[in-house]
Amino acid sequence: MSDRAKEALRAESSNLRAAAQDVLVSGAYIYPFKGILHFTTHPPLYKPLTKRLSQTLLAGISITTALFFFTYVPQTALLSFTAGPFFAPIAAFFLVLSEASAVTHFVARAWIIRDALVDVFDAVLLERGCEGLVQNGRELKRGNGGGVMARLGKMVRKPFGDGDGNGVLRGMLRSLLMLPLNFIPVVGTVLFVYVSGKKVGPGLHERYFQLRGLRGQERGEFVERRRGAYTGLGMASVLLEMVPFASMVFEFTNAVGAALWAADLEKAEK
Repeated sequence: MSDRAKEALRAESSNLRAAAQDVLVSGAYIYPFKGILHFTTHPPLYKPLTKRLSQTLLAGISITTALFFFTYVPQTALLSFTAGPFFAPIAAFFLVLSEASAVTHFVARAWIIRDALVDVFDAVLLERGCEGLVQNGRELKRGNGGGVMARLGKMVRKPFGDGDGNGVLRGMLRSLLMLPLNFIPVVGTVLFVYVSGKKVGPGLHERYFQLRGLRGQERGEFVERRRGAYTGLGMASVLLEMVPFASMVFEFTNAVGAALWAADLEKAEK
């Protein structure tokens, strides 16, 4: 191996160690788990999830059936060259399941649960005393008789776009292209979670950035100052959403966790 290649490997190894240290020191990876606890102990937050559960399940079943019908045999044939004829059907089965999960995730997030995630995020901010922040993005009703969810009025800003699918399609294709990494034992899964987490982390705070009026370079600088924290937040969220048949629930708990961190960031700056 040439000296230049060795130097490049050492530099990359050093960067990875530094990134891992930043993630661990930040502690932001705890928030998705805090989100689970908060969600389970605050029943009013269940409503947005339960209202859309049947739609998402139907979409998931339809997508999974279609992918198995159209792609299982071709992928089995392709994998037979790398995994062998015995393991290829098994590998293809899990690959199609992963693909179906990824497609369902993006379809649901873009068109089924998009507004529900915003509702949950805003509700948690209200619970944490960030009323002024929430008012930057939606109308709030007076009183608290019906609980925090009842105070949420009409949204005046929607952070996830208009559902045209451009950003959603890019994200879905990126995830599908990276899915085969999971077939590399341990290392592949770690790489998948790390790379995905770097993108997912800031995405969980799109609503927060909007409410604060952060965009463009200002948004980028805000994220970069907390790069390790956002990567940790994203990695923990990705891991939870990889749990079969529970990814939708974890979508909501991750939104809760992201809102809890946003509220803590607000308090830290006051």
